[in-house]
Amino acid sequence: MPPLIDLDSAATSAPRMRASDSDRLATVERLQDAVARGLLTPDEGSERMADAFAAVHLTDLDPLTEDLPPAPPARTAPGWRSLGALAVEQVRASLTTATTGRLRAARVAVVLGVAALFLFLIGTLSGAALSDSGGGGGGGDGWHEHWDEDHWDDDWDDD
Repeated sequence: MPPLIDLDSAATSAPRMRASDSDRLATVERLQDAVARGLLTPDEGSERMADAFAAVHLTDLDPLTEDLPPAPPARTAPGWRSLGALAVEQVRASLTTATTGRLRAARVAVVLGVAALFLFLIGTLSGAALSDSGGGGGGGDGWHEHWDEDHWDDDWDDD
């Protein structure tokens, strides 16, 4: 008994999926990356990008990138832990002498002095920022000082 559906004709007669703007943009970005990596010449990349923007179906986009190798994995930032470890190693290398590998008292004192100065400055600036009351444009109630012809007048404003 012959099959009820001819699989070869069904595959060719299936409707093709239309390409969206994001599909076209993803293909163009991959082509731009290929040009930047030297896999395509600028002219060839431009032609393929124009074809990508003109593509109507997803099957029109596939041939534009099928001969390109996959993009390398994206690099991520090392994070704070790695950065902290590098900073510790840098300080350790700065404090030790190259010949003996021992800490030198003078270098340790200088580093501790610079660190103390840095912390003092940060504390001073943050304290000034936190204690700043704004200084102007306040509301109607509060303590006010003003010069009144012969003397300072310190009083509460009860407006």
